[in-house]
Amino acid sequence: MHIEELRDYCLSLPLVEEKFPFDQVNLVFFIAGKMFCLTNINQFNSVNVKCDPDNALELRATYNAVNPGYHMNKKHWNTVTINDDAKDDLIKTWIKDSYNLVILTLPKSKRPELLD
Repeated sequence: MHIEELRDYCLSLPLVEEKFPFDQVNLVFFIAGKMFCLTNINQFNSVNVKCDPDNALELRATYNAVNPGYHMNKKHWNTVTINDDAKDDLIKTWIKDSYNLVILTLPKSKRPELLD
């Protein structure tokens, strides 16, 4: 996966915005003002995604590419190494799962038609 592919995929999801809220190298994708995916654009070798805590533990045990979220809440976030043992389609699935998890935290009035 390349940074352009990640960016295109994230922006293909409904109502997603991209920003650099921390600095000029950490690109963050938001849905309704809440982040669901972030990566370093200068050293694109991993992506952070939100994950169900039980599923996060299972993924970390199964994939070498999946580790506790770097600089994130380790219970709810995973850092996924790009081009390791997790294929691009699987990483995209985890990005979509992260997107959906964030939507579930929104008030019901703000989540119409966003969930699959």
